[in-house]
Amino acid sequence: MSAITVSLRRQQNPQSQGYIQQFVVRAAPHHTTVLDLLHQIQWEQDSTVVFRRNCRNAICGSCAMKINGTSALACAVSAHQAMDAQQHISIEPLGNLPVLRDLVVDMTRFWQNLEQVQPYVTTQPKQEREFRQTPQQRMKLQAGGNCILCGACYSECNALGGNPNFIGPHALAKADRILQDNREARPAERLQRYNTSDMAWGCTRCYQCNEVCPVGVQPLDRITQVRQAILQAQHLSVHTAMIHRRSMVQLVQAGGWVAESKLALQVLSDRGRNWHKLTQVIPLAWRMLTKGKFPLPWQFKSSSATKEIRDLITRLQTPPDINTSKEKS
Repeated sequence: MSAITVSLRRQQNPQSQGYIQQFVVRAAPHHTTVLDLLHQIQWEQDSTVVFRRNCRNAICGSCAMKINGTSALACAVSAHQAMDAQQHISIEPLGNLPVLRDLVVDMTRFWQNLEQVQPYVTTQPKQEREFRQTPQQRMKLQAGGNCILCGACYSECNALGGNPNFIGPHALAKADRILQDNREARPAERLQRYNTSDMAWGCTRCYQCNEVCPVGVQPLDRITQVRQAILQAQHLSVHTAMIHRRSMVQLVQAGGWVAESKLALQVLSDRGRNWHKLTQVIPLAWRMLTKGKFPLPWQFKSSSATKEIRDLITRLQTPPDINTSKEKS
């Protein structure tokens, strides 16, 4: 048995100030989860401590909270994993969501954002027989379908700090799951809905969602797939995020790496279609130029590995031949 110090962030109600309260719990670190520690605190020391929990088997996602500054499931992290050399553990509520009391946060916005992507299959009416899926079609849904909606990715999402209207990685993971479903009847309408800076293009690719997801959904990978589907669609309106992505790929193909000045010119001018937009940033561009922060286009030198990089991008952009893959396997 070890004496484990737990620093618990507490808050009595949404309007009150939070504070840290320390508890010392005696437990066997290798056989005790962080959730067990919270139970001991609640049962033996302070019955007013409030937190959520249900299954205790990393299935329901209810006990998501910040453990030593990182969002995780309290039932899935052992005390031994969490405590530092001084046998200390810090526990806080999830981030990016308002605190109701102690470790309980208000998930209203989380669920509202999920509803925005319409996370359910829309099928044609009056089907005469059930839908059938091959194992390969079902496997496409596996990653997004594994999401338990615990909120860990939402808690760590840096994009929400700059854009509170961003719907979050959990919602986009579910959006990809629907887009990958061959039973979905209106994928084009969905892509139109997701093609905004508050949805697919709001992600800053910080990788935090992938780092903390407890069930391997890899939300950033799902967001990337949604973006790829949008880029491949021909019927969608083009905006800055799409121009930025396409211009970046084009420049890397041309020179092996990104020429920052050319990228800025292409994005701001809509790849030459709206040169008048450049006049809006002339003062900023001049200040950058005079301070040596803006390399001129003719100063850019291509990478010696341009051909290899171009070939790699071409292979990545070429869809695999299913028949050939089967023959090889």
